[in-house]
Amino acid sequence: MVRQCREALAARGSTIIREATGVDWATGIHEATGAGPADNGGDIVDWHHYPEGEAYDPSTHAQYFYHRHPAPARMRSAEPGEHGHFHLFLRGAGMPAGTTPLLLPELAVADASRPRQSAPLKRGGRDEVCHLVAIAVDAQGEPTRLFTTNRWVTGETWYRADDVIGMLGHLRLRMASEPPAAPLDRWIGALVSLFQPEIAALLRQRDETIIERRFRWRTNVLEDPRLEITSSLDIDLDARLAAVEAGAADPATTAGPPHPTRLPPMAEGWGA
Repeated sequence: MVRQCREALAARGSTIIREATGVDWATGIHEATGAGPADNGGDIVDWHHYPEGEAYDPSTHAQYFYHRHPAPARMRSAEPGEHGHFHLFLRGAGMPAGTTPLLLPELAVADASRPRQSAPLKRGGRDEVCHLVAIAVDAQGEPTRLFTTNRWVTGETWYRADDVIGMLGHLRLRMASEPPAAPLDRWIGALVSLFQPEIAALLRQRDETIIERRFRWRTNVLEDPRLEITSSLDIDLDARLAAVEAGAADPATTAGPPHPTRLPPMAEGWGA
């Protein structure tokens, strides 16, 4: 599926970034309007969520958007070649039956939460939304890394890693506005399937990071701006495709093997 999407995009001179934003990154021309950077219509706007209104599937309740950070933040990043990234979500109505949010004592305390850096628009009839993973891409639209974020970044409802892993198979993208699914939707779905072992390991690493910082900092770590990226992994799509095509079974994850973590006393409801 990934190769088919690449071929379809190449055939019409497009890229993953152009599919998401409607802007040709090489020329700055907006595909729909023909506007260019000089008239502020063709440039990709920092922090803006693409596509317009975000992508949401009303039948599966999967949601995603693409954005990029301002240039100074990108230059300070450990990933200088990163153009932007996709944030992938699943809303409450699409989650497996019986999935419940994690309840921590500090979440019941009313406080002034930080402004959400990358919150998704509300879609559907329920407020619950889970951030599954983020996919960073370079200027050519090729994926370079996967990462997870702290809760304050997206304002998501917080679920245990094992529950989020169970949601990955429910990320089915076929937007009602363009059936069958566009190459971008198929590409995202295929990428999640292709790297599902790595994403699962990243989610478990995310929980371990949160638990460790919560115990050490003694703060509401889910709202603490000192922790933004909770786990991250560089990926090589071509190497993975070659391994799959060579018949490699269950590629080894390099995100770090999950290991037992002793929970702090106040972590009631965190796992079994």
